[in-house]
Amino acid sequence: MDEDCIFCKIVRGEIPASKIYEDDLVLAFLDINPVNYGHTLIIPKEHYQWFYDVPDNILSHLMIKSKKLVAAIKEALKSDYVVLCVVGIDVPHFHLHLVPRWLDDGMANFWPTKKYKEGQEKEYAEKIKMSLEGI
Repeated sequence: MDEDCIFCKIVRGEIPASKIYEDDLVLAFLDINPVNYGHTLIIPKEHYQWFYDVPDNILSHLMIKSKKLVAAIKEALKSDYVVLCVVGIDVPHFHLHLVPRWLDDGMANFWPTKKYKEGQEKEYAEKIKMSLEGI
C-alpha cells in the first residue's frame, strides 16, 4: 500500500467510494468524474503503479472480473457497449476504466487519431517487434 495514494486510501476505507464489487484482490467503484454515468474503475487492492508491474495472477483475475462487470454495467444501464481502457495518468495506481457507451451518446472517440506518413507504420512495427525479442 502507498500511504498517499488515493486509491489505496479507498481500499483502506479512509475515503468513501460507491463500491460496485470487491473481493480479496480487486475493488470496483464508480468514478467520481465519470465520462458517462456508470463509469466504473476496477483496481488491484495492492498498489502497483503500472500495468506491467501487476503480477500475472492478479492481472488475470482483474480481467476476468472486468468481463463480468462489463456485462453487468451493459445490462443494468441498457448501454450499447462498454469501453474498457487503461489510462493511468491521474492516479498512479493501476486501474481499468469501464465506461458505458450508447451509439447516440454524442461522444467522440476517447482520443484524437493520427495518420502514419509513408513508410512510418512499417518502421514502428519493426521497432516494436525488435523490442519484443528482449522481453
